[in-house]
Amino acid sequence: MKKNGKRYRALIKSYNSNDIYPYQDAIKIVKQNANAKFDESFEVAIKLGVDPRKADQLVRGTVSLPHGTGKKVRVLVLTKEPRDKEALEAGADYAGFEEYIEKIKAGWTDVDVIIATPDVMAEVGKLGKILGPRGLMPNPKSGTVTFEIAKAVKDVKAGKIEYRVDKTGNVHVSIGKCSFEPEKLAENITTFYSSIVRAKPATAKGKYIKSIYFCSTMGPSVAINEQSLQVKE
Repeated sequence: MKKNGKRYRALIKSYNSNDIYPYQDAIKIVKQNANAKFDESFEVAIKLGVDPRKADQLVRGTVSLPHGTGKKVRVLVLTKEPRDKEALEAGADYAGFEEYIEKIKAGWTDVDVIIATPDVMAEVGKLGKILGPRGLMPNPKSGTVTFEIAKAVKDVKAGKIEYRVDKTGNVHVSIGKCSFEPEKLAENITTFYSSIVRAKPATAKGKYIKSIYFCSTMGPSVAINEQSLQVKE
């Protein structure tokens, strides 16, 4: 069993890890404990009462965070001329087709998001074994397969994130940096939470949201009182 380090054990003692906190208080605790030598991400983990093995209970979606994530997002747009110029003008880091298809085949995936136009998806689909495991495969449901390239690029750059429940029923995302002001973190959190609530599958039975935790990249987690978020399911 992996032992937690001295720093982590000291952070655990700074609050009662067995308590469930209002989300505003939890934000303060996580920010206070984010004392690594870099600006840690502020992370939210939500345990859902769904069965991800069933297609009709696979919770996934996108949400635009009002204050972004604080992270520079590297965007590749797979498209043919002249749309590649449109993508670059909108802020994409890379844009093109044949050149990047070959680079990906050779193992290059040094980007955070890939957007593709529908007319090239037949070729992009062949890269599924490379892009799929890395969460980079463009998908119409996430808005990353579209002819509206400029809008898609700007949305991603502005803080649009994609989430998906994993095989254990958890959704885990970064919603900002610990250096963000508490009010900005709160707005990002409630926006993300509301999106999760709206994404509840009609076939999900029993309690939908089982637990919510906040943490920083290097810090311990803090349990959240869902009612404090004041959003009704």
